[in-house]
Amino acid sequence: MASGWWGKLLEVDLTRRATWEREIPAEEMQKFAGGSGLAASILFREFVDCNPLDPENPLIFMPGLLTGTVVPSASRTTVCSRSPLTGIWDESNVGGYWGAELKSAGWDGIIIRGAAEKPVYLFISDESVSIKDASTLWGKDTFETEEAIRAEAGSKVKVAAIGPAGERRVLISSIMFDGRLGRAAGRGGLGAVMGAKNLKAIAVKGTGRVPVHDLQALRAMLKQEIPVIREKAAGMTQFGTAGGVQAVEAWGDLPIKNWTLGSWEEGAKKTTGQTWLPKALDSHHTCYGCPIRCSKLIRLDSGPYAGIYGHFPEYETLAGFGANCLNDDAEVIMAANDLCNRYGLDTISTSAGVAFAMELYEKGLVTKEDTGGLELQWGDAEAILTLTRQMGEKEGFGALLGEGTRNAARKIGRNAIEYSVHVKGLEFAFHDPRAFTSMAANYATENRGACHLGALTYFLGRGIKVPDLGYAEPPDVLSNEGKGKIAYDMQNYMSIFNPMGLCKFLFLASVGPTQIAGWVRAVTGWEVTPDDMMTLGERLFNLKRMYNVRLGISRKDDKLPPRLMSHARPSGKSAGSLPHIGKMLDEYYKLRGWSEEGIPKRETLKRLGLEWTEPALPLAGL
Repeated sequence: MASGWWGKLLEVDLTRRATWEREIPAEEMQKFAGGSGLAASILFREFVDCNPLDPENPLIFMPGLLTGTVVPSASRTTVCSRSPLTGIWDESNVGGYWGAELKSAGWDGIIIRGAAEKPVYLFISDESVSIKDASTLWGKDTFETEEAIRAEAGSKVKVAAIGPAGERRVLISSIMFDGRLGRAAGRGGLGAVMGAKNLKAIAVKGTGRVPVHDLQALRAMLKQEIPVIREKAAGMTQFGTAGGVQAVEAWGDLPIKNWTLGSWEEGAKKTTGQTWLPKALDSHHTCYGCPIRCSKLIRLDSGPYAGIYGHFPEYETLAGFGANCLNDDAEVIMAANDLCNRYGLDTISTSAGVAFAMELYEKGLVTKEDTGGLELQWGDAEAILTLTRQMGEKEGFGALLGEGTRNAARKIGRNAIEYSVHVKGLEFAFHDPRAFTSMAANYATENRGACHLGALTYFLGRGIKVPDLGYAEPPDVLSNEGKGKIAYDMQNYMSIFNPMGLCKFLFLASVGPTQIAGWVRAVTGWEVTPDDMMTLGERLFNLKRMYNVRLGISRKDDKLPPRLMSHARPSGKSAGSLPHIGKMLDEYYKLRGWSEEGIPKRETLKRLGLEWTEPALPLAGL
């Protein structure tokens, strides 16, 4: 028997209401691991060139190789498909308990094809798999859905569900996990893919235990390592990512008023976790097997939004509905966050859509006639919450914003695209590449679009060390020198985490490829080295790039929006800084072994064992 994994995937055809088991060859798992790695291999080999919302487009749920074991934070699952928002590669990673439960049920992942004639949900209890009627669940929000399924299937069942936004195929809709704990596979519109399949939820209950090759050796390692992780991530334990708002503002990294301003010190203080968590905290929570415990449940018992009980907003949500909309009322942010979690909306793209609309309104490109009489003034609570509801319901002006800011700008016209802050159609996460210029190279080249998690290079700038990779001192955060190399190194490193099922906050504890390789050896028995781990990351990054190359992605798409290339922040620590993306890409492509057009070269693919992807290469110049 394999260790760390079971060697089988669950295949589901909703059109035929059929399920079956699919074997995973050992060499496939060793080459690509789990999570987004194995999913990328499957999606590339079985590529279907169709609209992402067509039944033929596969949707894959894939826990990581280490998910469900005692390795710290090994809870993560990646959901992968072709994005209906961007039209290219999409992966969205989520923690919580669902992935570990699926592994405990004896499955390494699920591949879903087709579309049910009527709403259904999938129920997995160990090896027993059934497709159940979900007509009474259709229209319910994600909290209600989880509660209804648990009432029917048992309190221990773990649920992944879409809300009304996914049902209505809103292009920024998410898949929500673990009910009120608010875990989200948020980015790229994968909730719409699930909704297009008439699949309301996937409920899982497992009674097995993931096999581990050398549990004694693993526990010996963890006895030394877990105390260090707890110590170095203590700030996350206390406040979660919500505690970072003021520090991010001080670095000149916080987006303010749709990325136009430079400083917002008082607003950051009003909206940060340190100010609000003591007032609203109900309880601390953790993902499966994680010693950090960064999750926070809140309860509002008074005020205009009394009754809210759910996950406290993460940093991205606080920044998006706060500073970027020029709103310093944290209770409004909590209300918007609650709506997003219930409807199943990506808080990053939703709040970016609100800020985008407010600027269009300010500039006169959108009027009250367009908005149905709604005034879109900066910081206005009614505007923020109304637009969020409209996106979730796919109605009014919010229906247009729910298509993403790039798509909305194209329909609005009149130069509206200037105010859409995106890469490849995915709205920016809320860290500014003008404050940490290495993030420019990452945002421009990351496979799913403007994703901060692809490299997290701003952590290096703040002083987090990765000695394994030679980063023992913080780089100059504002210079343009050597930033292509930083993005290259960190993308390869970060590309290890999703296929392993590990949380990237381990980076805060300086966990590097040496530790991860040790965990893999103990769990699987494979003789892997830190260099093997980095090669895995490089292989997977290039495989996803090749998926996009087949869809026409090249250097022409590796760019920043005009606002972040040409308009410097007017104040704050990063005032006057602009990234030189052209210089960075030249350095980056050479390190990657890509052509000047941003296409992986044949020798690069051969070195990484990806020569089988060569038919996707353009014919010229390679």
